[in-house]
Amino acid sequence: MKRILSFVLLLAVLSALTLPMASCSGANTIVVCNWGEYMSTGADCDYDVIREFEKATGIKVKYVTTESNETLYSQMKSGAGKYDVIFPSDYMAERMISEGMLSELNYENIPNYANIMKEFKGLDYDPEEKYTVPYFWGTVGIVYNEKKLTEEDRRLAEEGKDWSLLWSKNYPDQIMMFDNPRDAFGIALKQLGYSQNTTDEAQLREAAALLGQQKFYYAMDQFFEMVPSGDLVVAAYYAGDCMSVMEENPDLKFFVPECGTNIFNDAMCIPATSKKQALAEQFINFMLTREAGKANTEYVYYSTPNSEVYGALDEELQQSEIAYPTRKENWEAFRNLPTATNDLMRELWNTVKTNNK
Repeated sequence: MKRILSFVLLLAVLSALTLPMASCSGANTIVVCNWGEYMSTGADCDYDVIREFEKATGIKVKYVTTESNETLYSQMKSGAGKYDVIFPSDYMAERMISEGMLSELNYENIPNYANIMKEFKGLDYDPEEKYTVPYFWGTVGIVYNEKKLTEEDRRLAEEGKDWSLLWSKNYPDQIMMFDNPRDAFGIALKQLGYSQNTTDEAQLREAAALLGQQKFYYAMDQFFEMVPSGDLVVAAYYAGDCMSVMEENPDLKFFVPECGTNIFNDAMCIPATSKKQALAEQFINFMLTREAGKANTEYVYYSTPNSEVYGALDEELQQSEIAYPTRKENWEAFRNLPTATNDLMRELWNTVKTNNK
């Protein structure tokens, strides 16, 4: 989910992390699968979390990335994803729990779980706290280039009432929408006044029709190149990543629509297929330390659920209304949807994307 500094840099970082580990397939090696650029790996900071973990424990890490919750699920279902630690989002963790895809954790091996704030424990996707450890949380909003908006659209953005800026006709092919169905449909449903977890077929079809009214630039990691450069004028994306690109371009502004948005939680979990649970639990415990957690938080800009880490952040970040907003009206966490609803959404999504070409 995190930023891509450049394609070349990403390749360099991944090569540095994965190539030396490729031959380390022994009993003392774990495979960690995360989102792209979602961990401090020393690329543009001083603290390499994986290197420090290996030094502290003697456990080797093969670090790989995946592009979406749906891709991660497919990899694990097919058997192609042989991982020891994964980082699914809330609704996907809930689905994996329901399908027996995750191991129950031995929290005695994760004493730093005590650092997790009470409000992030026992969440709906894991109410008994058996399978997951919170990693980061955040919201979804709109980032826009203030100097490239028309006066009318600028007023619309400043009012921040809803998502209608995404449907402006003033910037052909310069408005970005998530290139995944759950986030895209979630925004359209909120714009229509519906729940992001609706199972109502008529509401989902109405959301698909709304998405079809705009010729969006559908993307994910391209966001990190095209928004700060000015190639995209308006984009829907995750708040932490929006903070990242705003540092690169002072003309960028951000808001969370008052009509409602998604609040997401990403978790650390151990697949049921892992044969190295105790080693994986050591990795999760290390991620909850003050040092590792602070490095990750300052690198990815997402919001930490860890009290020790939050207390170590500088005051400006602690008081950021983007990272730690005080207004939380109309926020909604994604839940795992019934199979029939997921199938319908995927069918409608394919039609929307096909017609967008």
